[in-house]
Amino acid sequence: MSQPRIFPLGDAALVCESPPPATLACQRRVWAAAEAARDWPHVLEVVPGMNNLTLVFDPLEADREALASLLRAAWEAVGEAPPVGRDVDIPVQYGGEFGPDLQVVASHTGMSVREVVQRHSEAEYVVFFLGFQPGFAYMGGLPAALHTPRRSSPRLEVPAGSVGIGGEQTGIYPATSPGGWQLIGRTELPLFDPARRPPTLLQPGDRVRFTIAGIHA
Repeated sequence: MSQPRIFPLGDAALVCESPPPATLACQRRVWAAAEAARDWPHVLEVVPGMNNLTLVFDPLEADREALASLLRAAWEAVGEAPPVGRDVDIPVQYGGEFGPDLQVVASHTGMSVREVVQRHSEAEYVVFFLGFQPGFAYMGGLPAALHTPRRSSPRLEVPAGSVGIGGEQTGIYPATSPGGWQLIGRTELPLFDPARRPPTLLQPGDRVRFTIAGIHA
């Protein structure tokens, strides 16, 4: 694996970034280094991302060069990190009012609607990181045959629970919001509940499978 680049982000943050492509092996390094960094003195926030990790620190107390050395050592010490996370099944109603862009994805990929649903539900996905909105999981594992560009004009309102495809990824909208992903279905499972501990249903490292609750024309 290529050596990461470690660089400052303003006066109070460091970024450790590995070059693309995004891989599960790289994300496991991100998770392991993030877990280690949470215990370092003067680190205020740890933010895992896709192929990167950002540390926010107290600029009045922390030694930035020392933190950079710790970060590089933590990244290199991971080696072949063991798998983490749980197995989570997400039931989905595909197509119809639940997935208004399912036919768009089928036309783009040259598949039938049922073939798209079958390919999407047969794959196993891994949550790489959470972002965009609370509980929104960016997942790796979407079959290359299903890669579909985002909509040219984002919707102003995407219902909570909508399952979409955006380029090389698939994801679920935890809350109603604007969005530009191609919507292929919807789940009734709550992805974010502030009364739950933890409040997000999915966590980095979780393995996700979508199950077919229904297919609608």
